[in-house]
Amino acid sequence: MAAFLGAAAVIVAIPGPSLLFTIGRALTVGRRDALLTVAGNAVGLFLQSAAVAVGLGALIAASSTAYSGIKLAGAAYLVYLGVTAIRHRGDLAAHLTEVTPGAKTAAPQAHRSLTQGLIVGLTNPKTIVFLGSLLPQFIAPSAAPAPQILTLGTLFALIAALGDSIWALAASSARSWFAHSPARLSRVGATGGTMMVGLGIAAAVSGRPD
Repeated sequence: MAAFLGAAAVIVAIPGPSLLFTIGRALTVGRRDALLTVAGNAVGLFLQSAAVAVGLGALIAASSTAYSGIKLAGAAYLVYLGVTAIRHRGDLAAHLTEVTPGAKTAAPQAHRSLTQGLIVGLTNPKTIVFLGSLLPQFIAPSAAPAPQILTLGTLFALIAALGDSIWALAASSARSWFAHSPARLSRVGATGGTMMVGLGIAAAVSGRPD
């Protein structure tokens, strides 16, 4: 367990697509929804661990068709989120200056952020291939593998959520600083959207991990 926690901490600390997505969301929608996106992504990681536990991770790693299908679906969704953020960059100042958002608007936004994080987490085939190669290395051969993989996957998701949350808080603080100028805030929103579009394109053209 100590070896796994150390490896997971090092892996999470290395900047990757999840971190870039989190920063992009923090810049475009702010602190609360960025943290909700992180939570949704963590749930996606847990579900991928469950897929590894039942053998779906090996299937995706072995099937180029399944891998490419999931990869392209996730890439398209990232591009969609980025384009949406760029199109609505002018709305950022209005959202940020709302003192008391109405309950009817806050709840749907929270639901969308959780769902978006979940979809991005689930449609990252590289993560499931990575988990499929990492988690089995730390299980005890004398016990059933599935419960151990689920436990390790849950711990990995929690560590990833903690790391992404720190970056989300930092990025959203920078966004709040830019709020003094609507024009600057609009450019920040466009930057966050561009990051997500670039991440989606990079995911679409990238190859399979070794």
